[in-house]
Amino acid sequence: MEDGESPLCKNLPNLVSSFVDTFVDFTVSGGLFSPSAQNHPDPTPPQPAAPKPLQTRYPAPPRLVAVGDLHGDLEKTKQSLRLAGVIDGQGQWAGGSSTVVQVGDVLDRGGEELKILYFLEKLKREASKAGGRLITMNGNHEVMNVEGDFRFVTKSGLEEFENWANWYSLGEKIKGLVSGEKRKDLFDGIPLKFRGVKDDCVNGIRARIAALRPDGPVARRFLGENVTVLVVGDSVFVHGGLLPEHVEYGLERINKEVRDWVNGFRGKHPPGHCKGRDAVVWLRKFSDEKKGRCDCSALEHVLATVPGARRMIMGHTIQQSGINGACENRAIRIDVGMSKGCINGLPEVLEIVGGSELRVLTSNPAYQGRHKGYSEANGKERAALLIPAHGVKQVEVKA
Repeated sequence: MEDGESPLCKNLPNLVSSFVDTFVDFTVSGGLFSPSAQNHPDPTPPQPAAPKPLQTRYPAPPRLVAVGDLHGDLEKTKQSLRLAGVIDGQGQWAGGSSTVVQVGDVLDRGGEELKILYFLEKLKREASKAGGRLITMNGNHEVMNVEGDFRFVTKSGLEEFENWANWYSLGEKIKGLVSGEKRKDLFDGIPLKFRGVKDDCVNGIRARIAALRPDGPVARRFLGENVTVLVVGDSVFVHGGLLPEHVEYGLERINKEVRDWVNGFRGKHPPGHCKGRDAVVWLRKFSDEKKGRCDCSALEHVLATVPGARRMIMGHTIQQSGINGACENRAIRIDVGMSKGCINGLPEVLEIVGGSELRVLTSNPAYQGRHKGYSEANGKERAALLIPAHGVKQVEVKA
C-alpha cells in the first residue's frame, strides 16, 4: 500500500490547502486571531532561545539496529524491537550499548501514534542510562502532520489525539490554578468548524492541529529533536533518499532547518528539501523493488560525497519481499509495511555488527531453523540471514 488518498474524511486535502495558509500564520506569529494577540499588538513577540544543534554524525557502535516505518501500530513496534533484542518482554530497554535508529513515519495509518511516541521517549531515557542510544528520525508523514496535511489519518488516530487534548487541557487548567497564571488555550486560533469535514471528525482534527502544529506540544516534545538525515559510522540514514544537491546543501543544515520549523522558529511551510518528489523524505529513486530500477550510478555519486559512507539505509517505500539490498548493498530498503494500516507485514529489522556484517532479523516462520542462530539479550534464539557481500539480492534475514 503506497501513499494514496485516505478513506477517512475525504475532504481533508482541501482542508490542508485552505487551512494551513491561514492557520500556520497564527502559529508562527504567536496568535494572529487570538484575543491575547489583539490585546498585545506587538508584531514581534519574544521568541524562546534557539535549541542546541542536533548531532548529525555518530561513530560506528559495536551493534547498530535499524527499524523501518511504524505507522501507528504499537504491537508491531514492540515486536520489531523484541526481535532486535533491544527490549524485553516487559517493554524495558535490554539492548545494552546498542544503537537503534528508527527511520521515521511513526504517524498516520494507525490509532496508536501517541502511544508509540511516548514509548520511544521512555526507551530513549532507558537506553541512555544503559550506555546505548535510540535515535528517531522524521519521515514524510511527520512533515505532513506538522504542516497540517492529514490525508492518511485514521478515525482511531483522531480519537487518540482528541483524548490526549482533553487530558492536556485539564492539566493546563490545574497548572493555572496552582500558579495563579492564565495558561494558553491549546486550541487558540483554531476554527471550530471546517467546511466539508464531517462533524464526527472535527474535534479530532482540531486536537491534532493543536498538538502537531509548529511549536505544538506534541510536535515540540516528540518531534522537535528528531533528525532528518543521519550518519552512523559508514551508514547514511534517511527516510526517502539523498541526492547530491542535498549533501551539497549540508546535512547539518537540513537537520537544523527542519528542527527549527517543527519548533516554531521558521515560516509556515516546511523547508524546501522536505517538499516535492525529490525531497529527502519523499524520494523513491533508490527504493524500487524491481530489479534494475535502483539508480546505482546516482547512489554511488551521493555516497562518494559523504566521507566514509558505504551505504544508504531508507524507509518510506514498502518492500513486499522484506528488507532487501540493491547496488551491491549500497542501498538498503527497510520498510516492510509492518503496520496493520499498511500491508500488515511480518516485522523485520536490520542489524549491523562491527560496522561491516549486515543481517536481517525476521519473524517470518519460513526462515526458522534454516539459518544460523542469534542470541537475543534474553537468551532466546532467532534465525539469521547474512546480507551477501556482493550482488543485487534480497538482504538475508534473521528470525
